[in-house]
Amino acid sequence: MDCYVYVLGTLASNRHLTYVGWTDDVARRLAQHNAGKGARSTRGRAWVLLYSERCASKRHAMSREWHLKRDRAFRKGLARALKNNACP
Repeated sequence: MDCYVYVLGTLASNRHLTYVGWTDDVARRLAQHNAGKGARSTRGRAWVLLYSERCASKRHAMSREWHLKRDRAFRKGLARALKNNACP
């Protein structure tokens, strides 16, 4: 079964937030987050997909999620790109 690790982003009060997770269906999971049925920390915000990566197994996806959660520089770069695209 193919799994994916993904990074979501949103702009909130002049700061950019990111969320990292894993799933077997990125589009469905993004819709769940935006519908308020995702993780508690994502509720009440409009999220966009910043990054996704296909993984060979659930175990690999969970490992990549762990690493991406700790890679603040990578997530900050993605969020900065979101912020730059949102502001004219």
